[in-house]
Amino acid sequence: MRILIKYCFIVAFVGISNFSQAQELQSLIDDAFANNPEIQKFELQYKIASEKVNEVNVIPNTEFGVGYFVSEPETRTGAQRFKVSAKQMLPWFGTITSRENYVTSLADTKYQDIVIAKRKLMVSVSQSYYNLYTNQAKQNVLVENIKLLKTYETMALTSVEVGKASAVDVLRLQMRQNDLQQLKEVLAQQFLSEQTYLNNLLNRENDIEIIIKNSLIIPEDDIEIITENLKVHPELLKFDKLYESIEKSELMNQKESSPMIGFGVDYINVEPRPGMSFSDNGKDIVMPMVSVSIPIFNKKYKSLTKQNKLEQQEINYQKQERLNSLKTVLDKAINDRISARISHKTAIKNLKQAKDAEQILIKSYETGTINFNDVLDIQELQLKFQVNQIESVKTYYIQSAIINYLIQ
Repeated sequence: MRILIKYCFIVAFVGISNFSQAQELQSLIDDAFANNPEIQKFELQYKIASEKVNEVNVIPNTEFGVGYFVSEPETRTGAQRFKVSAKQMLPWFGTITSRENYVTSLADTKYQDIVIAKRKLMVSVSQSYYNLYTNQAKQNVLVENIKLLKTYETMALTSVEVGKASAVDVLRLQMRQNDLQQLKEVLAQQFLSEQTYLNNLLNRENDIEIIIKNSLIIPEDDIEIITENLKVHPELLKFDKLYESIEKSELMNQKESSPMIGFGVDYINVEPRPGMSFSDNGKDIVMPMVSVSIPIFNKKYKSLTKQNKLEQQEINYQKQERLNSLKTVLDKAINDRISARISHKTAIKNLKQAKDAEQILIKSYETGTINFNDVLDIQELQLKFQVNQIESVKTYYIQSAIINYLIQ
């Protein structure tokens, strides 16, 4: 199951990104699977639940008793001195097997917790990775814009020298650079915070550097979404396992309500009668016994049967409720991914037009006329479109991770 999960994610991710990027993210996911304490917690819970099979594979304790006759009863063969007894009760046929089946079904439910936790962890690692990519991409864009503003500042200084611009234009360009530099420094701190969060998911030191390589692009076509896969999602399968465990619980309840059979033996020590000689004088008594324990007052078992039926109905409703919730999340993720693709195309188009406007301004400078207010406006628009493009890529990949969580 673990290998299948990894394989499905790699296939889906490679389909929407380049292979090296997928390998890098998958490496982080592998580390998270191996080291994340929550996953380890669920794995231990599963082992504990599995070990309980040995706990229920037992029969009741053997009963031993020893009694001493303070007032020795006299019999024909002599006085009884003491009594030793042993007794073993045995559950009805199939009772122990029904217990094992019930505990095994509970362990299967715990295993689904591992599968669900790994899927959620996969999404968390992916989202954090995309947040880091977005942060780094924005920093790179800010660096480019700061360089562009420095170029404009040089142009403004030259224009000031020839009397075609004022010092105010230069100051505005410098203040804009300061703003962008501030934004870059804030992003750098946010990058460290997100890096700490991702390292904690991997259960390692906070300051380990995470290298974000390559750029992410939105592919031309999306991988086909098979919505029917949602019905076999681990969160829903867990309800099926719970339902099965209650079925096993009812079978165990029926067996527990059956009689118990007991086998035992009593040994009574008899002291020989003094001064007498006859057969069986002082002969000890050995008495095999068979007993039956019948649950005559069985309201407990009838009540458990009713409880089990009600719990099964509750589980069916819970499953349907969760299925509806997952359908809503899937539909939203699909639509948000489509919206991200639309926003990305619009951002590319607007960015191209902003670049064209920039070239027009450059040509205006070459002819001796330039409005530096227009320069700042174009630069702000260009930065806005670049950020929108980055955000749309981030949204696309995060929604893709959610979709993969739901249907892979």
